[in-house]
Amino acid sequence: MHYWKSSPHLIAGLAILTTPIFSQVKIYVSTEQAQQILFPNKVLTKSSIIITNDLQEKMRSASSIRHPFQGDRIWKTADGGWFVVDEVVGKHQIITYAVALSPKGGILGIEILEYVESYGYEVAEAQWRKQFIGKTISDPIKLNQDIQNIGGATLSCKHLTDGVKRITVLYDLALKFPAKTK
Repeated sequence: MHYWKSSPHLIAGLAILTTPIFSQVKIYVSTEQAQQILFPNKVLTKSSIIITNDLQEKMRSASSIRHPFQGDRIWKTADGGWFVVDEVVGKHQIITYAVALSPKGGILGIEILEYVESYGYEVAEAQWRKQFIGKTISDPIKLNQDIQNIGGATLSCKHLTDGVKRITVLYDLALKFPAKTK
């Protein structure tokens, strides 16, 4: 009969494997604060849209983002600007962000609302986010092409970049010429 002999290394390894990993939600700004930052002194009106399967698929193929886009977090300014809240998966966790678009679809700015990952948070820094300003659907909006990567935050950079690209596709396909209501 063999008896199992414990080893301090084995016990330490098991302790590490069974220890839960906690991530902490970092809330940078609320939706309302982001609206004020990106559209100061402007009134925004909620403008939810229905995201059809066709639109979802076109946004997916243009951006590689598989996480479904929700059409209930869209606002419009009186002069035709757009404020869109979206989510992408960073490495493992959801990143919630907002994009402001001009009436012609140019990116006015991006704000990170919530970031849960334990690393890669540098994507919330203004220096990285300002790369998107002025970009439109006609720009690549691709990591390592017209958007710089951040070492140690590659997946967050890639997924946020792809998410911003899908917002420009949303503008081009659904917001630029909204469906007429009867």
